[in-house]
Amino acid sequence: MISSATIIILVLDFLVGLALPILLAIWLVKKYNCKIETILIGAGTFFLFALVLESLVHLVVLKSVPAIQENTLYYALYGGLMAGLFEETGRFVSMKFLLKKDNNHTALAYGVGHGGMEVIMVFAMSMFSMALIAIMSNMGKLDLLLAKSPDDPAALAQLEAMVESMQSAKPASYLIGLWERCSAVLLHIALSVLVFTAVRKGGRFIWLYPVAILLHALVDGIAVMMNGQVNTVVLEVVIMCMAIAIAGLAYIVDKKFKPSAEVAE
Repeated sequence: MISSATIIILVLDFLVGLALPILLAIWLVKKYNCKIETILIGAGTFFLFALVLESLVHLVVLKSVPAIQENTLYYALYGGLMAGLFEETGRFVSMKFLLKKDNNHTALAYGVGHGGMEVIMVFAMSMFSMALIAIMSNMGKLDLLLAKSPDDPAALAQLEAMVESMQSAKPASYLIGLWERCSAVLLHIALSVLVFTAVRKGGRFIWLYPVAILLHALVDGIAVMMNGQVNTVVLEVVIMCMAIAIAGLAYIVDKKFKPSAEVAE
């Protein structure tokens, strides 16, 4: 049996992961007069560039070069660079061609949309699936989840492994994922500020765009390299510190090189 505490925390993770981006968006719109379109453009950009385009590249590359997944260093370099390249390029393209009316909080609004969509699609939906599996397992109806592929041994083995993991894990360990997503949202906001400055200032400030790619790749690459090598809490502390450091850099850039933005109507 999977403990009730584990199920409660999984459901809590789902609800908070779903509510956090929405509440942040409402707060930005009401307090700073940010345009909801900016937030939605950020969300749509993440969906297109990270979940669609980047995933298609992974399907081709990882299938063609299986050695990448067999070597942690290769996988960290590849995964980090692909995430940085696709997501920061998506930011650059959207900010260049889709964000026509700006105010002083446009980059913040875009970052909340981009990072918020990641929280919902990557974290909240995952927590929902795990909570559903846990409930079905405790009811003895796990086989219903395999209704579409009852003869798929790989799918069954994956479900059973997930159930065993939830049975043995401490309930509180599932709160770490929520902490991780907070770091990710902060990182996305900071990177959005850097890319926004590169787009709006242009010229000699265009270097902030490749810097954002490299910083994104660095954080993701270190996360891959440290995963399984250190305690999860230690890993998340390191990632949070990196996110705070990059946010500090973004703050300095924003104050020193703030683009001349047209105030939104």
